[in-house]
Amino acid sequence: MITKSLPNLFTVGNLFLGIISIILVFNNNPELAAIMVIVAMLLDGLDGRVARALNAQSEFGKELDSLSDVISFGVAPAFIMYVVAFTELNAAAAWIVTAIFPICGALRLARFNVVAGTPGYFIGLPIPAAGGVLCTLALFHNELNTLVLVLSTLLLSYLMVSTVKYPNFKKVGIPKAALWITPVVVAAAVLLAILYPSLLSKLIFVPLVIYALWGLKKNVDRLFFRRRKKNKKVEENESKTTTF
Repeated sequence: MITKSLPNLFTVGNLFLGIISIILVFNNNPELAAIMVIVAMLLDGLDGRVARALNAQSEFGKELDSLSDVISFGVAPAFIMYVVAFTELNAAAAWIVTAIFPICGALRLARFNVVAGTPGYFIGLPIPAAGGVLCTLALFHNELNTLVLVLSTLLLSYLMVSTVKYPNFKKVGIPKAALWITPVVVAAAVLLAILYPSLLSKLIFVPLVIYALWGLKKNVDRLFFRRRKKNKKVEENESKTTTF
């Protein structure tokens, strides 16, 4: 019974860290709040793998995971960005932009739960990646213009509900014999987070942004390919018409 509940414990840990992140940002500690989201991402990545390794997958776990993700990777990152960057904006604009992000995240999760995706890919930017980018991007609020942060928030929101394809690494599993190491990995991540909050969060920002932009680039390439194909077909038709 305890073994079957282990994946849900990781999910609850994810939710717990999301709530702690919100508390931290309202206590003027955005760097540690961002780190809590990053560690929550680790737990989110482990719960599904542990469930598959233990053959403990369930509809309950799936729904709990989605509800936790809305808090940890939707609400928490949006509040981090709001507190550090949007408080000086027009109140209505700041509230709307802040609300759009978790709303799009919730829509993304709802679609994921009911629509079959493409094997090996996610449709739309996964909310943990979007939340990770947003909360770490917020740490650069002193270096970046507020307008850039607003547009970045809206872009990430759009990418979550878009049809852009992103690689799915969830099939990379954990051997059952190696499950014992997962608590060690989590403990090490928490220790690093406490010791080097600023450095770690900004290092995490780089691969997350590359992942988000990779999917966007693929989508742009696909649009250009379709346009070239369409133009080529038009040219072929015109050529045939001229021949006759």
